[in-house]
Amino acid sequence: MTTAHEPTIPPPRRLRPWNAVERRLAKVGISGRVLVLVAPVLWLLVFFLVPLAVVFGISLATKQFGRPPYSALLSTEEGTVQLTLHLSNYIKLFTDNLYVAAYLSSIRIAAIATVITLLIGYPMAYAIARAPDRWRNILLMLVVLPFFTSFLLRVYALTGFMRGNGVINQFLGLFGIEPLVMMQTDFAVYVGIVYTYLPFMILPLYTTLVKLDTALFEASADLGARPARTFLSITLPLSLPGIVAGSMLVFIPAIGEFVIPSLLGGPGTLMIGRVLWDEFFTNTNWPRAAAVAMAMLVVVVVPIMLLQRAQSAVVEK
Repeated sequence: MTTAHEPTIPPPRRLRPWNAVERRLAKVGISGRVLVLVAPVLWLLVFFLVPLAVVFGISLATKQFGRPPYSALLSTEEGTVQLTLHLSNYIKLFTDNLYVAAYLSSIRIAAIATVITLLIGYPMAYAIARAPDRWRNILLMLVVLPFFTSFLLRVYALTGFMRGNGVINQFLGLFGIEPLVMMQTDFAVYVGIVYTYLPFMILPLYTTLVKLDTALFEASADLGARPARTFLSITLPLSLPGIVAGSMLVFIPAIGEFVIPSLLGGPGTLMIGRVLWDEFFTNTNWPRAAAVAMAMLVVVVVPIMLLQRAQSAVVEK
């Protein structure tokens, strides 16, 4: 029997299951941050690093007839293990004008298409960011709406517009204008890339532009700056992170594009994606195709590093 002056001892608190697990992991030396990083690290290991290592190993082999159609890197003879690496595939990439021209052409087409996409996407993203709130979701839905259809179907539909007897030439024929040659040209490839990758440019730009403080524009107008000066001095510099992000999302996949130049481009449209396809399926040269893929990865990684450095410099400012 307790008196009023005797303190009551509270019952022991039961640990929550997650706290108990966290304490046990802490004793082993595993923190919550490590658990968060485990999933993406495993994802990169299984679906990126392991396939990348396999492709890199194939690129160091030579073509042969059989299954698999390339030589083995490791061979055992009289109880000894021998590692044989061939650099002939990579040497061929730098000595054959076909591959050099394909890489340069891919970079040129991707860069020009990225600039055109930026010139078209920036005004659209700016208009959506400055639209009333009730219209923004509708406009964004219209931007994302093409993704509800197949990529291949959207590209193939462009042929119905740009072919010799397509919709555009039939419309021009009503005014007596001669049919335009658009299919199997670089122009058709640019149209296809801009059309398919335009949402990837608009969405990062919109995310950046919608966050801009409108008080800066009002202050600029109060100081006597014209709209063009306000855009060049405030809007454009503050939207550089969105420009860099959108350019990366368009430029990087456009370098290795295969479907668009195959359906819309002609024989003169040389891109590394088509060369990779020909080496793999037509020539059945898996080691050469693997070397082309590895070199293309390097070509893609360098622009990524440069653009990320530029984006980091902009954010630090």
